[in-house]
Amino acid sequence: MKNVIPCILFLCMAAMCGVSCNQEPLKESVSLTSEYFKRTDSGLQTGGVRMIPINTPKGTFNVWTKRFGNHPSIKVLLLNGGPGATHEYFECFENFLPTEGIEFIYYDQLACGNSDNPKDTSLFDLPRYVEEVEQVRKALELDSTNFYLLGHSWGGLLAMEYALKYQQHLKGLIISNMMSSIPDYVKYANDVLAKQMDPKVLDTIRKLEAKKDYNNPKYMELLLPNFYAQHILRLPIDKWPEPVNRSFSKMNNLLYVTMQGPSEFGASGKLEFWDRKADLHNIAVPTLVIGASHDTMDPEHMKWMAKEVKNGSFLLCSEGGHMCFYDDQQVYMSGLIKFLQSVNKGKKTVSL
Repeated sequence: MKNVIPCILFLCMAAMCGVSCNQEPLKESVSLTSEYFKRTDSGLQTGGVRMIPINTPKGTFNVWTKRFGNHPSIKVLLLNGGPGATHEYFECFENFLPTEGIEFIYYDQLACGNSDNPKDTSLFDLPRYVEEVEQVRKALELDSTNFYLLGHSWGGLLAMEYALKYQQHLKGLIISNMMSSIPDYVKYANDVLAKQMDPKVLDTIRKLEAKKDYNNPKYMELLLPNFYAQHILRLPIDKWPEPVNRSFSKMNNLLYVTMQGPSEFGASGKLEFWDRKADLHNIAVPTLVIGASHDTMDPEHMKWMAKEVKNGSFLLCSEGGHMCFYDDQQVYMSGLIKFLQSVNKGKKTVSL
């Protein structure tokens, strides 16, 4: 009995210690969660949504943004692709960045998604979009202590242009699935990707393009399984994630054609001759370039880009296509998070 009492006392003390020990991490977790989701805007709460007025040569228009979470030194502004798609295809980020405490900001560029659409092609201009991003940065009070810019596809092109003019405001840059030259992109599409297609399918596509018959249902009927499901998002079309379908269903086709042109195997819009290969060495901010083995963009070109910038890191999604944050998701997200956290700790390059 004498031996039992100390044992009981020991177990009681251990149990109480267990409760106490468990409470501290719980308090810390609640504190971190509270900090991440704390209100940073006074007055009426809108779920982090802000409409930001943008000054343009044709007047003032509003663009839509939405902040997700709060982090004092990692704030990632997302630039969607297209041109003309919406922020919505980035919604998978919600399953990865919040658990790491990383703040990110959705943003529909002018004429996209929830933002104003002036339907004026003179505003569909690369230098003007760069100035738009700068106005958004100022409105959101982002600066070199916290501002990471992630651009995907066309958004990556825009991010490069922004960095070449305003990198003093950046803490880090992420160029996702975008080459630094449209002529090189077109060459890769024709010399590599087109040759991977069934010759009969490619011949039909070429004939439709020669006739400029892009609205022919047959055109997309052939592209979807033979090109999109092979290189854009490597899943059967009927398995594509809902946020992707929702975003693409809202595509501003006028913006897309004005900037890119109607063909997937050539560029004929305002971006036809865009090339920044010779200027990459001027980007000194820590930069992550993300490529994918099955992308519409040449992964070797993107690996080269990471070497051309002064502080470049490269991430290859070996199973992915153009939207590798879906079809090679774990590799993409773990690499992105490691880069953000490493740069936040002072590193300029990261081994991935």
